[in-house]
Amino acid sequence: MAEVPAGSLHHVEIWVPHIGRAQEEWGWLLSELGYEQFREWPEGCSWKLGDTYIVVEQSPALTGSTHRRTEPGLNHLAFHAGSKQNVDRLRQQGADSGWYEMFESRYPHAGGPDYYAAYLVNTDGYEVELVGA
Repeated sequence: MAEVPAGSLHHVEIWVPHIGRAQEEWGWLLSELGYEQFREWPEGCSWKLGDTYIVVEQSPALTGSTHRRTEPGLNHLAFHAGSKQNVDRLRQQGADSGWYEMFESRYPHAGGPDYYAAYLVNTDGYEVELVGA
C-alpha cells in the first residue's frame, strides 16, 4: 500500500436526521462525482473515492433534527467537479435528486469573477460547492 501524505483527508462523517433521504441525495451527488458505494449498515452508509470516504449516518446519539449551515460547525463541503460543462449538468440535474441551487442569480460566478462553481443545498440543509476547472 502506498504511503498516504500527512494532512490528506481520510474521511468526513455527516450526521443526518433521515438516513433514507440522505442515502438518495448524497448517493446521487457522490456517485456523479466518481465516488463508489463503500459500506452500508442500518443507520448509515459511505462512499469512497481514492483514499477518502464520506459517511452519512443517522446516529442514535443525534441530539437534534436540523442542520443549519449558518451556525457554528460545518458550513459546506467543496468538491472538484471536473469541467465547467459537468458543473452545469450537475446544477441542472440536482433538483431531481434533492439538491437545490443557491445564489442562482449569480451563477456561475457567485464565488467571484474568476471562479466557476455551483452552490447547492439539499433537503436537510447541507450545502455543497461544485467547482469547475
